[in-house]
Formats: sequence, C-alpha cells, structure tokens
Amino acid sequence: MANEEKAKEPAIGGIIDRVAPWALALGALLATLGFVLNFTIAPLVNGAAVNEPALIGGVMVQNKLLLSQKIFYWHMPVAIASFGALVFTAYYGIRFLMTKRACYDTRARVATEIALVFVLCTMASGEMWERFEWGVWWTWEPRLTTYFILMLMIFGYFILRNAVEDTERRAVYASVFGILIFIDVPICFLVTRLIPSGVHPVIFRTDSGLSPEMLLPLMLGMAGFALIAFGLYRLRLRAQVMEEKLARIQDKLED
Repeated sequence: MANEEKAKEPAIGGIIDRVAPWALALGALLATLGFVLNFTIAPLVNGAAVNEPALIGGVMVQNKLLLSQKIFYWHMPVAIASFGALVFTAYYGIRFLMTKRACYDTRARVATEIALVFVLCTMASGEMWERFEWGVWWTWEPRLTTYFILMLMIFGYFILRNAVEDTERRAVYASVFGILIFIDVPICFLVTRLIPSGVHPVIFRTDSGLSPEMLLPLMLGMAGFALIAFGLYRLRLRAQVMEEKLARIQDKLED
C-alpha cells in the first residue's frame, strides 16, 4: 500500500528536471531573439498625434512612430506566462482538495510564486508603456483594473498562507483562494472584448491584428517566456521539495 501511495506522488527529478535548465536557457535565447527582431524587422506603429504634419526620420507623418510600442513584445508574453502559471495554481489546488496530499499544496504555492514574478514584470512593463503611449502612469481602464485586482489577489494568497499556522487548514484555504484567483484570468483576458476599450488593444482576434513581421517576434517572446516559466517552476519546485525533506529529517533527528 505504501508503495502504491508513493507511486501516485508526482515525480521530482528525472528527465523533466534535467531538461529544466535547458528549457530555461532556450527560453532566454528565444525571448532575446524576439526582442532583437522586434527592433529590426517589426515596423513602428502610429502613436501620439502631432499638432501638424512633421518630417520624422525623413518621412512626412501626421503621427509619431513610437519606439515605446516595442515594450509590447515583452509585456504581452510575460502576461500570458502569468496566466499559464495560475492555471497550475488552480489545478494543483483542486488536486489537493481532492487528495489532501501536501505535495500538491507545495506545487500550487510554487506555481503562484512563478505567477507573481511574471505579474510584477507585466505591471512594470505595462506602466512604462502607459506612460509613453498614453501620457499617464495609470488609468482605470478595464483590463488594467482587472489585472491589478489579480495582482492584489496573489499578494493576498501569500498573506493568507502566512496568517494561518495550522498546516492543513492553511493548505485548504490557499487551495480555495488559488482557484478564486484563477477565475480572474479569463476575466482579464476577455474584458476588452466584453467592454470595448479605445485604450487597450485586442490582439488575439480572427486576423490576429498583426503583420507577420510583428507576429514573429511576439510568438518567439511568448514561447521564450513560457519556457522560462517552466524552467523556473521546476527548479524552484525541486529546491522546495528538497528543503521539505531536509526539514522532516531534522525533525526526526530532534525527536
């Protein structure tokens, strides 16, 4: 019976963890390549209007072509990576509630830690984009507001974990709250479709809204940051599991 229970435990180590550093390196390479291509092949887009037609870069234009738009090629991929991490927060939260196995609570917590890293990157890059594109540091636009709520909920997740001392109750509360956080993910993604906004663009639609020269660096960035998120998750999870095993050994020695 003990062997059967052990067999059901999610594996740590093995080929997945051996691949993780390579996934991290490949992700960094793809993200960097996407960033380089967005400065070399992706065209500039219309930005802030000028008062009158002006000669900019040897071309007569009525709108400034803003380099700040290049932030988008990292801003969107890190946002999608944060959504992906929260999928695993909810998944492992559900698994914990079904089985009450601490290993699933650990995985949910690590996934949420990775999500927080990418949420902070999204907010930082978004703030820079807003300042240069729209002239303000913040506006209560629908997608920004829902994503801000998402960030606050993730902060609340870790505050909750630190506030509850009982291990099992902490895991149960965190699992339920992690699932609630995930509910905000489709809301963040669909809000600009449900509540049209002239500020935040809709990227994923029937025609993608992007030329091939813009789509290629974006897709490279998305693939790169997905691999980075995977690599960080597996490396962090392995370290956390080893720490927990060491703590259990120390407790037995003290007894």
